[in-house]
Amino acid sequence: MFSIFFMTNYIEYKFKVAVVEPFNEIIIAMISELPFESFVENEEGFDAYMPKTEENIDDVKEVIDSIENIDFSYTRQEIEQQNWNATWEENFTPILVNDQCLIRAEFHETVENIPYEIIIQPKMSFGTGHHSTTHLMVEYILETEFTGKDILDMGCGTSILAILGMKRGANYAECIDIDEWAVENSIENGKRNGVSLDAKMGDNSLLGSKQFDVILANINKNILISQIPSYINVLNENGDLFLSGLMEQDFDDILAFCTENGLKFVSKKQRNEWIALHFKK
Repeated sequence: MFSIFFMTNYIEYKFKVAVVEPFNEIIIAMISELPFESFVENEEGFDAYMPKTEENIDDVKEVIDSIENIDFSYTRQEIEQQNWNATWEENFTPILVNDQCLIRAEFHETVENIPYEIIIQPKMSFGTGHHSTTHLMVEYILETEFTGKDILDMGCGTSILAILGMKRGANYAECIDIDEWAVENSIENGKRNGVSLDAKMGDNSLLGSKQFDVILANINKNILISQIPSYINVLNENGDLFLSGLMEQDFDDILAFCTENGLKFVSKKQRNEWIALHFKK
């Protein structure tokens, strides 16, 4: 495994959260609009990291101060340049979904008799803390027929979802993310897992005439609402749209919006405060 060194110092925000579950993930979701590149969870809460060059202390304070009805505190410090792989290896934990799919790093032990295994390089980008949304989307993929289908993974991150879809027999996977690290990491993870991914940097404006049988979008409510019409345009008739990055309180708005745009609601999954939704065209 190669080591990664960053040529910039990082700012570490250490959050202590009185009730870790589910409030870790709720706080992370609320501060995700800030330029944090990593969230590393621990028993007392989580640590959040952003490049010093990207930090605007006033913006950070304004967002954090807007969080109400959650008991937490935080501290801030500058972190010198270091080998971040050591930090990731200490904090990244595998995800096992319904005894069917193991998501792990190369330095973790494998688990026998698990049908699907996805191995990723846990760069800073993976540690979003949103294991619940990943878990829910993986559940949907495990329940859905993918053989011969073309799939789109929007906001792909590490492309875990697309990789699992390919392992379940998909014909083609297009993965799109606005961050360069995600595209590079997706290509690496595809090769690491023996699948081919067509990874692209950008947003839904990249969508053109190519049609898909399944679209996976694990992002957030506001982005989903702005992009769902473009997903519908490239989704085949009777195609499947799976959405997550959503909280229970988002359900009514997303359901109404999707229904107004001609989608048929199929089902909802929930884990802690997070939900995933399945629609058909």
